[in-house]
Amino acid sequence: MVGRESFQGELQQVEQLIIRLAKKTKEQLTLAVESLYDSDVEKAELVIQNDVDLDKLDLKINEEAIVLIARQQPVATDLRRLVVAIRISTDLERMADNAKNIAKSTVRLGKDHGMTVHPSIKEMKKIAIEMIDLAIKAYENEDISLARKLSEFDDMVDHMYSTMLRELLEETATEPQKIQHIMQMAFSGRYVERIGDHATNIGEDVTFLVKGESLDLNY
Repeated sequence: MVGRESFQGELQQVEQLIIRLAKKTKEQLTLAVESLYDSDVEKAELVIQNDVDLDKLDLKINEEAIVLIARQQPVATDLRRLVVAIRISTDLERMADNAKNIAKSTVRLGKDHGMTVHPSIKEMKKIAIEMIDLAIKAYENEDISLARKLSEFDDMVDHMYSTMLRELLEETATEPQKIQHIMQMAFSGRYVERIGDHATNIGEDVTFLVKGESLDLNY
């Protein structure tokens, strides 16, 4: 019984680290998008610097989960919990990488570039934040119904990105001299869209955790 309680306690510690990583990922995304709209290169550089800490936290989660697997040799649901923890941590770290990429676009655009950033990026970011919150709530509660809702949000983000990309491409036709700046906005929109995909992956992981089977929510 003591061994079982010890395992559950260590597993909860891993899960708390994942929640912490999710919070930091949302902060990074928010800062990155703010830097883009404000042409704030200093804020963008801070996002890039902070990414190192998120990489370390992802590594810590992976190491602790692997140690638990090696030491406790869990089976069935307990093993799935640890495998899912590693997968979710990886998706959150990749979301943070995409936030860093948005910050890099801010740096490339530079201060006072004189362009209006497409409003859809900010709206997509809001939905992406909601998706991260929903994904982590589904994970904490092992709630498949919440996990499945992620596909609806993902469809919204995909549609917004497609519309935005079409509008940006039309803008390159009328203002070809701004193509490099316009492309940085297109890339930034793509990075937010990818964050939505990774949140949906977490929903799939929750389904795997609860039911022991995979479900493609990115259909």
